[in-house]
Amino acid sequence: RGKMDFENIIVRVENKVGWLEYNRPPVNAVHWGMLKEMPQAIRSLLEDDGVRVIVIASALEKYFSTGADLQVFAEIDVEGMREWMTIVHTLVKTLRASPKPLLAAIHGTAVGLGAELVMHCDQRFSASNARFGQPEININIVPGVGTTQSLARLLGRTRAIRFLYDGAFISAQDALAIGMVDEIVDPEELRETVQQYGQTLASKPPEGLAAIRQTITSGVDLPFDEGLKIEFERILELVQTANFKEGISAFLEKRDPKWN
Repeated sequence: RGKMDFENIIVRVENKVGWLEYNRPPVNAVHWGMLKEMPQAIRSLLEDDGVRVIVIASALEKYFSTGADLQVFAEIDVEGMREWMTIVHTLVKTLRASPKPLLAAIHGTAVGLGAELVMHCDQRFSASNARFGQPEININIVPGVGTTQSLARLLGRTRAIRFLYDGAFISAQDALAIGMVDEIVDPEELRETVQQYGQTLASKPPEGLAAIRQTITSGVDLPFDEGLKIEFERILELVQTANFKEGISAFLEKRDPKWN
């Protein structure tokens, strides 16, 4: 169904899969206007009851993201950076707390802010021609989209440090090898592959999906016993849902479940 157009982002929904696509030609460099639209676009999909799964992607042919627009950073002072970082980190927390599965469809050049954002997704699908980089060391700063923390958890401490020390591009194949992406597909099949996987997830019960992503996302940074408490509480919540009863009934009656 229809699109919701921001100036620098396209939001559209297809079969319960909501797509957020970066759309600031020529290279998806993030300036203030685009940055401030990102939380609004994410929120619109989180609040839409017709959306069960969210995909972050790019509407441009050759570029996923080239990071922050350095024309902005050339003029930024510490108070400006405080505002920038507050917006970015609030967005990171929103993504991590999402009850809806988050997918990424990455192609072309994936650098900096827009690429860092998808490190908080649950599954990252990459076109075979994508290339990834975090060149922040070359302007004497560190990536700031929760990236020092997400990469350490995804790649491990030493691989994350090496990737940021080098500030160089790596291929989609190397990104897969170190755990930065989860699946590589042909560029012309990327959108359809992610759409189909999104529809598969959208056909599952939403409370169960939310519980999976939130118990693991929250629990992984807690002591084991604290993580057990989160799991314990979520199971007690799920057992009270109509969808739990429907799942049991459907299994026993040998029929497909009809989820709410």
